[in-house]
Amino acid sequence: MTQPLAGRTVLVTRPAHQAAAQARMVEAAGGEAFVFPALEIEAVEADRLADTLAYLVGADIAIFISPNAAQFGMAAIRAHGGLPGGLRVCAVGPGTARELAAQGVEGVITPDGQDSEALLALPQLQAVAGKRAVIVRGVGGRALVADTLRARGAEVRFLECYRRTCPHADAAPLLARWQAGGIDAVTVASAETLHNLAALLGAAGAPLLAATPLFAPHEKIAVAARRFGIAHVIATPGGDAGLLDGLVNWFRNETGSKNE
Repeated sequence: MTQPLAGRTVLVTRPAHQAAAQARMVEAAGGEAFVFPALEIEAVEADRLADTLAYLVGADIAIFISPNAAQFGMAAIRAHGGLPGGLRVCAVGPGTARELAAQGVEGVITPDGQDSEALLALPQLQAVAGKRAVIVRGVGGRALVADTLRARGAEVRFLECYRRTCPHADAAPLLARWQAGGIDAVTVASAETLHNLAALLGAAGAPLLAATPLFAPHEKIAVAARRFGIAHVIATPGGDAGLLDGLVNWFRNETGSKNE
């Protein structure tokens, strides 16, 4: 039986430390992964985290916004003595929960959905008046969770443990492969990744990006991609598994066939 991605090459744009897992999934489905990280993640200096880490000791709730928040945040928290006992730990989405589990954190509360709105609907985050909460995230980002918890009476601080940057990467090999018809699909996990990818590709890559099916694990990222004028933007379920499902379904469909 032919594997669902046989003969297809998928552009994987995740940060270098996360790209391998997605590439393996593509290859297990018979495809080829062209890895070109369009986002770089680096840890924030420890001395910038000291005040919030001290605040965490007496906090009631910790909310991890992403798998990177789980990885970089837990590294900083362990260096400061670990999570305090009795802390309620929440994760935005199953990918973040899995990363926390890999970091040895048990009893993580996760919504069924994949976004901040689903997190804020959790019953455990309704009656938070007088509670102290720490949101573990990258530098910047949406204010919705913090604003909503404050409106519900909680005191909120951010542990911004990593920053996102655009890599210094040579796009020439990717462009050559793409111009030769060798890229069948693009995956992006954030709008920032897409912006970086477009900048790295430059004017020569703009028509290639616009003409290639792009897969994003959230409708909000898909909306950003459509603003770029990309012809086919497919919003998939969350995480690498969701992206793979989207790719497989697309290429099984006649719409995704090279032979149409």
